[in-house]
Order: sequence, then C-alpha cells, then structure tokens
Amino acid sequence: MKADLLGLALPVVPLAAGLAGLLLRYRHRGVAAALGTGAAAVALICAVAVALRGARAPDAGIVIADFGRLSVTLGTWLDGPAGFVAVAVGVVALCVQIYSVAYLHDDDRYAPYAAQVSLFTGAMLLVVVSGDLIALLVGWEVMGICSYLLIGHDRRLPEAPRAAVKAFLVTRVGDVGFLIGIVLLGLHAGSFRIAEVFRADLPAGTVTAACVLLLAGVAGKSAQFPLHTWLPDAMAGPTPISALIHAATMVAAGVYVVARLYPLFERSGAALTVLAVMASITMLLGALAALGQDDIKRVLAWSTVSQLGYMTGGLAVGAPDAALFHLLTHAAFKALLFLAAGAVIHAVGTNLMAAMGGLRSRMPVTFWTMTAGLAALAGVPPLAGFFSKDSIIEAAWHTARGETRIPGPPVVPGSISSAFPLSATAAWLVLAAAALTVVLTAAYVVRLWRRTFLGEPRSAAARTGHEPPWAMRGPLLVLAVPTVLLGFAGLSAAFGRRLGGEHAIAEIGVFALLPLALLALGVAVAWRRDPAADLPDTALTRLLANAFYLDAVQDALVTRPVTALARLARRADETVVDGAVDATGTGATGAGALLARAHIAGLPRATGAVLGGAVVIAAAIALVVGVSW
Repeated sequence: MKADLLGLALPVVPLAAGLAGLLLRYRHRGVAAALGTGAAAVALICAVAVALRGARAPDAGIVIADFGRLSVTLGTWLDGPAGFVAVAVGVVALCVQIYSVAYLHDDDRYAPYAAQVSLFTGAMLLVVVSGDLIALLVGWEVMGICSYLLIGHDRRLPEAPRAAVKAFLVTRVGDVGFLIGIVLLGLHAGSFRIAEVFRADLPAGTVTAACVLLLAGVAGKSAQFPLHTWLPDAMAGPTPISALIHAATMVAAGVYVVARLYPLFERSGAALTVLAVMASITMLLGALAALGQDDIKRVLAWSTVSQLGYMTGGLAVGAPDAALFHLLTHAAFKALLFLAAGAVIHAVGTNLMAAMGGLRSRMPVTFWTMTAGLAALAGVPPLAGFFSKDSIIEAAWHTARGETRIPGPPVVPGSISSAFPLSATAAWLVLAAAALTVVLTAAYVVRLWRRTFLGEPRSAAARTGHEPPWAMRGPLLVLAVPTVLLGFAGLSAAFGRRLGGEHAIAEIGVFALLPLALLALGVAVAWRRDPAADLPDTALTRLLANAFYLDAVQDALVTRPVTALARLARRADETVVDGAVDATGTGATGAGALLARAHIAGLPRATGAVLGGAVVIAAAIALVVGVSW
C-alpha cells in the first residue's frame, strides 16, 4: 500500500467537514455543531488508533504533482511523537468544539466559526502526519489563513480585525523564510520527502542556511522573539480559539516541525545556537510580561510565549523528546487554563482580574480545575509541568557540561553525545534562563490564582458569579485528567531512567530539589503582595505591562518605515508612472485639438485653398515634366 489510509484520515476528515460547514447557512446552527464535534471526535478516534498501533516507517505516499525530477507526494510518517501529538490535537479540538456550542450560544456566525475550527484542526493534523515537506507547507499555510479568520471572528470588537491582520502579517514574514528553506532542501536533496531529505548528502552550508530559514517560520508560528508580538493581541479572538491556538495548534506547529526535522538541525551548530538564543530571550520575556498584566487572558498568552521558549530551549540543547513531552503537557494544561478563564469571564463579564476575587466558593469546578492547570504550569509535582520542565533543565545541564547520557524512554531527553554541536556557552544560557523562568512563572501563577479566586469580590458581577453550563464545565473536567495523569507518566519515566544511571541518587536530588527550591522562591515573592492591590504605577510595572515596548519598537523600526515607503511608492506611481501616461494622453488630445482647429474654415476660404493647392501641384508637375524633357 502506498499510503496509510488511517493516517490520511486524520487530516482529511476535519478538512472535509470544514469545507462542508462553510456551505451551511448561518441559521443551521445544529448541523454546524454536529459536523464540527463529529469530525473532531472521528479525528480523535483515528489519532488514538494510530498511537496504539505504534510507530510506522514513512510510506511512499500518492504522487499528486510532478515538477521535472521533483515530485510532491501525499504520504504520512506516523512515528511515536506524531501519534501522541495527534491525540493531543484531537482531544483539545473536541473539547473546544463542545465548549464553543455553549460559549457562542448567541452568536449568529457560529456555523462558519465551527467550520473554520475544523479546517484549523485538519491543517494542524496535516502538519503532524505529513511525510512530505510540500504537504506540510500546505497545512502550515492553511493554519495561517484560519488564524486570521478566527481571531477576527467577533466583529463587534474593534481590536479584533487589527489583531487578525497583525497575526497574519507577522507570521507571513516568517513564512517567507520557511518557504525558501523548504525549496532549498528539496532542490539540493532531489526530493521533498522528509525521509529522503534526511538521507541526502547535503553540504554543511546548505543545511545551516535551510535550518536558519526554517527557524524564521518557526519564530512566526510559535511566537518566538522577535516575531512573538502577534500572540498576546490574538486574545481578541473568542476564548475557545485562544485555547486552540495556544495549546494544540499553530504555536505548537513550529516546535513540532523542528522536532520532526531534528536530524537536520543536529548537523548545524549555528542553527542550534540561533535557536538557543531565541529560546532564552523568549522564555524570560514572556514570563516577565505576564507579571505585569491584569487581563487574565493576556497573562495566559504571555505564559504561552514563555512556555514555547522552554520547548525550543529543549530542542536547542539536544532534547527533542523532552521538548515534545512539554508540548504535550502544555497542550493539556494550557487548554484547560484558557477554557477555565473563559468560564470566569463568562461569569464576571470582564477579562480584568481587578474586577474578580472571591470566586472560589461560587465556582468550585472552575476553581479546582484551574488550580490544577496553574499548578501544572508552575511545575508543582507530581503534575505534568514539573517533569517536562525538569527534563529540559536536566538536558541543558548535561549539554552545558558536555556529558554523554544514557538514552531514556520517549518522554524524556535522549542521549547527548560529546559531538553535539551546540556550544557550552549557549547551553548555559538556556539553563540560566530556564531556571529564572521557574521563579517568574511561579510568581505570576500565584498572582493570577489569588486575584481571581481568593479574597473578597471586587465587583458586583464577582459577588453574583456562578458556574457556566455543563457544556463548558465538561471540557474542564476532561482536560484536568491529562493535566494530572501525564505527571505520573513523567514520574514513572524519570525514576525508570535515573535509577539505571551511574549517579542516580545525586541526579534525583539535584533535579528534583532545584526546581522545587526555585518554585518556592517564586511563590514566596508573589505571596507577599495583597491580591486585591493593583500593581503600583511605576516605570518598571509600565515596562512589564507593555512587554518592554517591543511592539512600539517594531512599529517604529518596521511598520512605519514600510508604510512610509509604501506611500512614497504610491506617490511615485501616481505622479511619475501615471503622470507619464496621463501626459501622453493629454498631449495627444491637445495636438489633435490644434489640428482640428486648423481644419476648421468657411466654405469660400476652403474652396480657395483647394483650388490654390491644385494650381501649385499642377505647376510643380509641369515643372518636373519640362525639366525631364
């Protein structure tokens, strides 16, 4: 069989449902809901079947286009990581579809919304299962289009269209490099099939150039510095879309692609160094910005930026399995956190934590599920986030020291050889940034938790807040399960790996106690503040609230110069190019008018002119004839 039909069904089912849903009229809400949730459920079943079936070698696929010696195939590569990531995408997509039925109960544009969510899900699954770089690129770009549509869904919000355009344009900037990198690999390898690209004997310069170009696209999709600015503004979209984008699709796509193409990145120390620096800045920047926000969704958005930095940091230090493990744990607890935040906003009517407080007793299900998600985000053992972060910190430690480690299970870092190309300096940078981010994460998590749920209600809506309907509460309980249980899987893997190591007891002590000590420090710092008190209006808090004014810097260095250049080009086109064309037409019209005026005369004068002309012509002829004789 050339193609794995079960693997192809993963993206095809939601993509087909999305295309069919776009044909529905707005009033067909029930059909749209059935189509969206049904497609997500089928995709999840297929993903579970793929994961249980085990890893498969890349198939030959179906040739869908030929370009000379290059072919584009629709084939799959369903190894272990692909199966697990597909399951995560399926779970989050199904929860988002169910949650959205209640959350958007009064939205007259729900039908196209549900269809676009299905398209978004299918595009991400195409990226996950694809064994061909061009097919992967198609899924990558469809996600960009869907993100534009979904972020700008609520047209009643004036900031939504701007946020949608910003997300589309910023990610497109990175995608230019991503496209060129794919073309470079395909041309030099003689194939776009990922397995054949790996086998090709590519020059070191080509590999480095291609990997750095791919990282441009990764920076855009996965909101890495300096192309991270679109993600917090994407909060203008509906809360379920925030959960989908921030947890299991789009932002996870960049991390997954680097992990999928990791054999290429291992050949380039320069590309890994770029990734390490980018990751270190991103994780610290996101955590510091989260500390300065009062909008609950923006806190979680900047948290996503920071945690994506953790994932790319794990990739940079040679731990793709740890990065993917954190991708899976983050998908669970971040989707839970955004949906829980949506429940809080639904009850209070505002995103601002200054108007919340005292919701613990009024919203017990939301409180406990969100508490589990926040604890996992902070890295409280034995929840999922602790072990995935611990694996990345441990990998950075070993890489910085140039040590070789015994390969572990798929959910923990793999072996790092002495020939690993990342420099020790870059590894130490990732390690220091990751350790400091543990402290900052604990601080903003505690601040959000206390300001939202503890203390006295700080608004009338908070005093009357209540739990959302079960269509919104159910997904919270479902997502709380992997948030908790994935941690026990990490606990089992960690002990299984460390107890077989040479320095097992010392490693368990260092890599269990160090993150806990950093976590305790962050909690202690945040607990000193009164949860009801707003942040003081100082230069530092304004700096954090505005994320170091990087948006303003980007606006000054990129947006305004490009806009000015566009205005100049338009003026030059209108005055020079259009002016030349208009002048030609005006000149021809004027010359014609002059000629027309010359031909206008009275009958007597015209007759005299004709006779005079005839006499002159006759005389000329006679003269010429006489001369010839």
